[in-house]
Amino acid sequence: MEKQNIKRRIAYFSDYQTAHTPSVKKKALRDFIKDLFHRGGEMLEPFKRSNSLDMKMQQADWPLTGSEFQLILTFLGVICALSFFAYTLQIISIFLGFIFGALLGWAALNIRIQRRQAAFTKQLSDMLKMIADAMRAGFSFMQAMEHVAREMDAPASREVQKLMRETNLRVPLETALENMSHRVKSKDFDLVITAVLIQRQVGGNLSQILDSISNTINARLRMRREVKTLTAQGRMSGFILALLPIALAVFINVVNPSYLRPLLDEEIGHIAIGLAIFFEIIGFIVIKRIVNIDT
Repeated sequence: MEKQNIKRRIAYFSDYQTAHTPSVKKKALRDFIKDLFHRGGEMLEPFKRSNSLDMKMQQADWPLTGSEFQLILTFLGVICALSFFAYTLQIISIFLGFIFGALLGWAALNIRIQRRQAAFTKQLSDMLKMIADAMRAGFSFMQAMEHVAREMDAPASREVQKLMRETNLRVPLETALENMSHRVKSKDFDLVITAVLIQRQVGGNLSQILDSISNTINARLRMRREVKTLTAQGRMSGFILALLPIALAVFINVVNPSYLRPLLDEEIGHIAIGLAIFFEIIGFIVIKRIVNIDT
């Protein structure tokens, strides 16, 4: 019984999620895979040069370290390399497949981070209103944050839970808020941090300040939605122009396979394909930068 209590305490402060209890077989397999990647991550730890990947794991809310994610990228690269080689039987496909697998894992990480940060920004206004209402009802700021951690959905609740755990471990509130800002990467939340830190130094009605920031965030969200609507045509044009050559090549290859054979068999064809892919990427990036208006 005492051992279970100790495990629960460690799980609370280490941010270990115990939302559900899988079956014994699934739990054993999951623990084996986690232990395998954990040991591999420990082997790669001496070669790590920065903590940027560790921060990305926190931003994505994945229970991994940066070294463990590097191992997963390597594993994906090897799987894709073997698959490409089995399909084409060409040595160069091993190199291309490895790059494709690693980029696939990296893209999944970035998409997860972007979606999570966007979801947090959408929840931020409601979170501030909840904090302001709780403080008007007599709660302290930390009690209001604990209320948010219990009542709101992820990712806001998860981030506030991490902040509460850091403060429970005697991390200063200023440092915990800065760590949370690094994870969510929200300019709107930076306004909240500035307001809280100034109020703690000079005093003032924090609930009223948070209400004003909440209204400002709502106005900015409305403006972002309007800008997104106005630039929808440009963004759609970028995707269509990027996918059209690929779709056309697949169609031609199905209708007349010999028509594109020189591109695949001759060296000049390989150069043409490489240049086409390069200019496709450049064109997509240019269109994306044109329609990506900073708000």
